[in-house]
Amino acid sequence: MNIADLRKSYEKAELSEDASHADPLQQFDQWLQQAIAAQVPEPNAMTLATVGSDLRPSTRIVLIKGYDERGVVWYTNYHSRKGRELAGNPYAALQFHWVELERVVRIEGRVEFTSTDESDAYFHSRPLDSRIGAWASPQSEVIEGRSVLVANAAKYGAQFLLKPPRPPHWGGYRLVPDNWQFWQGRKSRLHDRLRYRLQDGAWVRERLAP
Repeated sequence: MNIADLRKSYEKAELSEDASHADPLQQFDQWLQQAIAAQVPEPNAMTLATVGSDLRPSTRIVLIKGYDERGVVWYTNYHSRKGRELAGNPYAALQFHWVELERVVRIEGRVEFTSTDESDAYFHSRPLDSRIGAWASPQSEVIEGRSVLVANAAKYGAQFLLKPPRPPHWGGYRLVPDNWQFWQGRKSRLHDRLRYRLQDGAWVRERLAP
């Protein structure tokens, strides 16, 4: 089959100005809760896009760990590629794609570190293996093989036992949105697409052509 011939008609729902929230955070919360209730696989998975000093964009999947009026939070290794790129360019984009609901949410804004207390609290809530893994993986670095990770995990497991501290190179980021987009698939490719942009401290909601 020719891949160009793969097509789908989107007909599950609609997104109108009247039926959407004036606050994009409320709209996001509604859609995320609906994705969870629909048992969409990994509804908390989001694509994170960053741009390096060479102006080359890169993407990866991370998991949302919190959201409120301050922004959207995830946790990772600060020495990873995304961490290095955010250190040089603190602007990023997030995208959720809930295929089963025919919905996409895009979020753009400036990224900042979460507080030490937030990072500590989340780290200590993780399973022990995940806490050891944060020490064991030199994320984004070249390694000789999986045996390096296994050996590191054994090393730090023996060193820290049941109480590994949070690594100094590991913690949280918060994206502070200034632009949200909500996309709902519609029939005949006439999709619904609402954008919320921050203007003078208030959210402006407007429809974009699909």
